[in-house]
Amino acid sequence: MVSHNMTWVKYPSKSQDPSTNLLDIIASQDIISRFMHGYIGLFVPAGLLAGVIILTIFIKSSVQRTLGKLDVLLFAYAASNIAMVLFSFTVITRPAYLQVSYLECGVLSFFFNFTYFHSQYLLVTMALSFLLQRRPPKNAMISKAHQNPVAGVGCALVRAFCAALIVVALLGVQSYHEKTDCQLDPLFAWPEYEIVKFTFGFALPSLSQLLCWGLSFIRKAQEDALPSSRPYWTVLIITTTTFVCRLFYNVMILSRTSLKMQRSIGTPQNELTMNIAEILLFGESCVSLVIILCFHEPCRNGLLNIMTNLTKVCRRSHAGGRPLEMAGTRTGASPVPSENGSSR
Repeated sequence: MVSHNMTWVKYPSKSQDPSTNLLDIIASQDIISRFMHGYIGLFVPAGLLAGVIILTIFIKSSVQRTLGKLDVLLFAYAASNIAMVLFSFTVITRPAYLQVSYLECGVLSFFFNFTYFHSQYLLVTMALSFLLQRRPPKNAMISKAHQNPVAGVGCALVRAFCAALIVVALLGVQSYHEKTDCQLDPLFAWPEYEIVKFTFGFALPSLSQLLCWGLSFIRKAQEDALPSSRPYWTVLIITTTTFVCRLFYNVMILSRTSLKMQRSIGTPQNELTMNIAEILLFGESCVSLVIILCFHEPCRNGLLNIMTNLTKVCRRSHAGGRPLEMAGTRTGASPVPSENGSSR
């Protein structure tokens, strides 16, 4: 491993290395800026709007006590993705970086990682729930957790909290109050930070999901029944989307780790691909929220009800405005008396 003194690490665009081509930096920053504006302008409004509608529908279902097991897990997953979208506002300064103290950057990194791990572990919980749907486990504790989705959400929260503490402990912050360029996965972190995050935040959860989905398909194939329920496919689509986007992001994180171990700051192209991967990660949260809203039946039905109610309100207001308009027309068409008393 390299020395834990990471003060030498800088972004290629911020370094004064004479070997770095200025035109490459300008071109890289221009592309980063375009990606950032596209994400903020298109994905963020769609994701936040979908998230607010999902939370409203689930809260209403909770009040009416009609919230199912999968609904509870998707409720928590949607809340985690909304938090991810809110954290994504840190990219609004790109191609520049957020200027905060090392301590503030560490706090931001902790809560971001907590949300990141929680959403990943919730997907594992959902995959496990589908696997145990027809064959409940014999273990009493696992069976109780399977029947109580709130317990599953709680377990995911505890695991995410512990994992976030571990990775933040590997940031290696020395001067807490000095200002630095901050990303949610800080550049000044030790190489172990990225390795541990890849292991506990992507590799192990992805293998667990793959195992659960594989066993679930095998069981259904043995029963000669293909998975046809819409919730099944909704979660599978979300899982696939998340895997693809986070695979690219984690590959870039490991690439950054290899550069640190070689004591190299990389090139503007490395910085460009890392920024694109980060924006793609946040875009996946927005896409997942839209998928839940469009494919999960209770959310889709709730959205249709909202649109129907809005249509009725618009029709009523339009119908209510017609008599006033007609009355005004009749008043304007009445004969006006002339000065000598005769009508014109």
